[in-house]
Amino acid sequence: MTTEFASKGGRTVVLQLTPVRSEHAGVRISGCVGGSGAPVLLLHGYPQTSRMWHPVAERLAEHHTVVLADLRGYGDSDKPAPAPDGSTYAKRAMARDQHALMHSLGFDRFAVVGHDRGARVAHRLALDAPEAVDRLAVLDIVPTLHMFDHVDRAMASTYFHWFFLALRNGLPESLISADPRTWLRSRFTGRNAGGRPIDPEAYAEYERCFLSPGAIEASTADYQSAATVDLEHDRADHLADRRLAMPLLALWGAHGYVGANFDVVDVWRTYAEHARGTEISADHYLAEEAPERVAEELLAFLAEREDAA
Repeated sequence: MTTEFASKGGRTVVLQLTPVRSEHAGVRISGCVGGSGAPVLLLHGYPQTSRMWHPVAERLAEHHTVVLADLRGYGDSDKPAPAPDGSTYAKRAMARDQHALMHSLGFDRFAVVGHDRGARVAHRLALDAPEAVDRLAVLDIVPTLHMFDHVDRAMASTYFHWFFLALRNGLPESLISADPRTWLRSRFTGRNAGGRPIDPEAYAEYERCFLSPGAIEASTADYQSAATVDLEHDRADHLADRRLAMPLLALWGAHGYVGANFDVVDVWRTYAEHARGTEISADHYLAEEAPERVAEELLAFLAEREDAA
């Protein structure tokens, strides 16, 4: 497919993307691929889809093969019914989906870039399959374990949805289903620091997918797993001192919660041997608010693997 959108200065950018699908353990993952060069997997956050990456992918595709994938439970990927033990939407299962997608495309070793929930899946993928991930970039997060171990009033207020969505009594699904459009808008309202707004066509895609059958239950299960089985996996790795060995780049919004409340690079150095990072003049959705700057940082980071080769 061909995607057109306005880039910096109002110019029209044409990004050539080919739809792809893979299936692992009975779950079909939807995505698209474009560009040429060393492969880069791009993973989105909540409540978005792979469409969020288009402004950044346009730049990356000049030098890399970009794979934009919908996570399990999101976009046009399958949304299986959650298992009671949380395993269906464990980051381990979601990471295996993406590993299988890249393998189906012939990529045995690749870089991963994730934002928000996608960054948490990327972190797990790099832990579970270090032979496949040669570089990791995480946008606007610190590790899930660190977040839950440092809950305070500011975190509980800003990230109230973590605790709301993690309820396993059916309440979040019922309340969100009563007015899903209002809930969806609330995830973006007030989270822009004056940069580029969310592309209306991208937002329409987020809404279409969020309103699709099973999406609310699946995305809620994502958070329920994060507060249970994911924490078990993360704590076991942390206690065993299993750290990421590949280079890690952390980017965060200078006007968002993460940058204001954590020394982001210092936190990641507890979990990764080679971590560095920088803030971006944006809020949480930095890849859409400041795509040129994000792409610039990613291109420089990804170019280092080619220099090393």
